[in-house]
Amino acid sequence: MFRSVKLKDYMLVDPVKIKPDEDIFEAIHLILVHRLSGLCVVDDSMNMLGVLSEMDCLKAVLSSVYNDSPQVAGRVSDFMTKDVVSVKIDDNIVDVASDMLKHKHRRRPVIDEDGKLLGQVSCRRLLRAVKDFSGPG
Repeated sequence: MFRSVKLKDYMLVDPVKIKPDEDIFEAIHLILVHRLSGLCVVDDSMNMLGVLSEMDCLKAVLSSVYNDSPQVAGRVSDFMTKDVVSVKIDDNIVDVASDMLKHKHRRRPVIDEDGKLLGQVSCRRLLRAVKDFSGPG
């Protein structure tokens, strides 16, 4: 089905990123404008620090409602998921897809040996790869 089983052939090379000190509203804006399910959170050196999902943003919004705050306040670092399951560029795409399904993850950051972000793989990219290589249609 796949012409290659290497993740590097299917990953998004330049995923949308955000810094941890950015306002949560900026993250929500990026998610909506780019039609994403989440963002990679990196520092100035592209070190992978975490991910911020739509669900994390929803938690931020609900937190302001519960706290009777007139607006959502906080930084990306206040709401991001820091314990991120990442993958390496030479990982087998079938193994990555199976593990994503098992853990119900919609995306995985691709990092190098030093923890720097190289790209991202998502369910949508995996499905596109299957469609592209399964023939006409």
